[in-house]
Amino acid sequence: MEIVIQLEQVSYRREQSEILKNMNWTVKKGEHWALLGLNGSGKTTILNLINGYIWSTLGKVSVLGELYGTVDVREMRKRIGWVSSSLQEKLHSNDKTQNIIISGKHASIGLYEQTTDQEVEQAFSLMTQLGCGHLFDRSYQSCSQGEKQKLLIARALMAEPRILILDEATNGLDFLSRESLLASIQQIAEQPEAPTILYVTHHIEEIMPVFNQTMMIRRGEVFRQGPSTQVLTNDTLSSFFETEIQVQQLNNRAWISIP
Repeated sequence: MEIVIQLEQVSYRREQSEILKNMNWTVKKGEHWALLGLNGSGKTTILNLINGYIWSTLGKVSVLGELYGTVDVREMRKRIGWVSSSLQEKLHSNDKTQNIIISGKHASIGLYEQTTDQEVEQAFSLMTQLGCGHLFDRSYQSCSQGEKQKLLIARALMAEPRILILDEATNGLDFLSRESLLASIQQIAEQPEAPTILYVTHHIEEIMPVFNQTMMIRRGEVFRQGPSTQVLTNDTLSSFFETEIQVQQLNNRAWISIP
């Protein structure tokens, strides 16, 4: 089976702090992964390694069959879509929604070239797919937080990436907006030609059924990884959070409580 991402004995140090320690992780084609960890656990560091924004202190990082250190990471980033709420602050608030999406094809903030009819049609198709076609030709600033997140996902998909990273994509959303966004993500993942999706969160209930694999990260180390149904259990989560956790399965999702 094709290997999409491989981290081999990866460690990362910043000054005197060891942020990641001896990490081994393999993502195969057809898998969608949830990365679960509390703030400061090392999740963002892993994403930066995958995107080539930082280099591992020790170990090897391979993405889409390319070993980092032997390949132009700028070209690799064109094959990776990264959706983060921090990106919202960088975009031009007065831009039209379709132009926000089309800019993803050029990996730019704003558009500096004339758009083509094909690009506009593709942007509208992605908006429709994500349930936000009604936002076409509106200003970005007029959209709600949940609508903006869907537009950012459409923007990432515009470049037809091989890997789609959703970095705490539901931050700031109310319950209904969150569930609408999660449903859209589920639909994307179920498509035959879907990119490999990495969903980064610290909320267990956001791990949708399509995320068939979960990696739990604690203090810069892999605590547990494997099929989500085997990882998201009472015993494992209780040990992970270092407190007693009770898991209830509802609609094929794990919901936790503290007894």
